[in-house]
Amino acid sequence: MSPQISPSILSADFARLAEEAEAVRGADWLHVDVMDNHFVPNLTLGLPVVESLRKATDIPLDCHLMIEDPDRWAPQYAEAGAGSVTFHVEAAAAPVRLAREIRSLGARASMALKPATPIEPYEDLLPELDMLLIMTVEPGFGGQSFLDIMLPKIRRTRQLIDRHGLQLWLQIDGGVSAETIERCADAGADVFVAGSAVYGADDPAEAVRRLRALAQTATDAAPWLDRH
Repeated sequence: MSPQISPSILSADFARLAEEAEAVRGADWLHVDVMDNHFVPNLTLGLPVVESLRKATDIPLDCHLMIEDPDRWAPQYAEAGAGSVTFHVEAAAAPVRLAREIRSLGARASMALKPATPIEPYEDLLPELDMLLIMTVEPGFGGQSFLDIMLPKIRRTRQLIDRHGLQLWLQIDGGVSAETIERCADAGADVFVAGSAVYGADDPAEAVRRLRALAQTATDAAPWLDRH
């Protein structure tokens, strides 16, 4: 699979979200960070904004729920038109049941792990998912610096995916930029969330194209590619 770029509107101008979505036309996804000020110490967007964005753009919405009780709320984001819904395994009571429900509603089911959460205990859950998100910063705020200590975790996750022969996307979120994306692609990531690196650029659409090109170059030379 070619690398995919998912610009995060957490770094966009909330007063101009329809225009900000248009500014990244050509992106594979539009990443929507939903925070409840409980699971993470920040409060951002919710269902009404997702419903409005769905009407304002044809870029698929990639909703990342950093919230408590995703078992209750995540299916509603699928019903609202999200193309992908990510819940945190640290907050989910029944992750397999939740992933199946999200899928049944027509969205891709994704599970996120905080930096300190290991992937290995969840190996048996991987076939139930369409994407796995490895956080490369502590969730809650945009603009943080990439945590290099997550690279071994990305590599281990890619090895697990390949070992089981799964068509499972591996997304990373946090500190993705032109300076870090190649290392992440080399480690095995293929979906990249980028906030300030895109919306802080003079030309967000060009920033998306550059990030994708850098990731593609690194992927083409990556040691895991022949098994992907």
